[in-house]
Amino acid sequence: MTRFRLDIGYDGTGFHGWAAQDGLRTVQDELQTWIARTLRLDQPVALVCAGRTDAGVHARGQVAHFDLDTDAPEELAATLARRLRRALPEDLVVHRAGVAPAGFDARFAAVWRRYAYRLADRPLDPLLRTVTTPVRGSLDVELIAAAAAPLLGLHDFAAFCRAREGATTIRDLQWLQAVRLPDGRVEVGVRADAFCHSMVRSLVGALVEVGTGRRDAAWLAGLVDTDVRSGEVPVMAPGGLVLEEVGYPADAELAARAVAARARRERP
Repeated sequence: MTRFRLDIGYDGTGFHGWAAQDGLRTVQDELQTWIARTLRLDQPVALVCAGRTDAGVHARGQVAHFDLDTDAPEELAATLARRLRRALPEDLVVHRAGVAPAGFDARFAAVWRRYAYRLADRPLDPLLRTVTTPVRGSLDVELIAAAAAPLLGLHDFAAFCRAREGATTIRDLQWLQAVRLPDGRVEVGVRADAFCHSMVRSLVGALVEVGTGRRDAAWLAGLVDTDVRSGEVPVMAPGGLVLEEVGYPADAELAARAVAARARRERP
């Protein structure tokens, strides 16, 4: 079996998220269907992605892999990339298709995922409405930046995550910043080794509460390392969120990283 890597972008507006669901249009279903058609396979491949995005969430830098038995992997990858470019709908694109290096796993070999959430606290350009979330009040990016500091590092983010049985909510938040863009919007960028369900939209919701003055920084700091979901944390709408990029180690370190990522993290 040969493992293939896909680098993918999509406008999430018309998708019910990444994961395949009966009767609903999803990114995974769309890609698996078209890969099977373009390669004339008897059954769809099984795609594994770096991070499952929710309904309405977008991606510029999603990464996925699938395994296929072939005698000419390089030729197959080139054929797949060429055919998908013509076949896929306009809200979904495969930027690159290629043979993955040994040890590559789109999900477990990743060392970080980077998301951006874009907000508007003033009249919004209508052309940006599907990728931006309006907010009430004026956002103070300096307040947001100061309040973000206690969130950085290895913590239990249960207060910001929707619980899933058997899943840990301990994550290493590596970077978080808020900037005012030249077009007037506010962009919150966040990077971590991984994210649990609804974590990014909840983090941004909490930061918006602080940035608009409805809550103070002490309230946000008090949520860190609690072990239950907080009902005080708003979950932002999905449309403002974009999976921008996924980071991987050097090829020689891929297999070791995939093993390490499967180990269950403990509360610091």
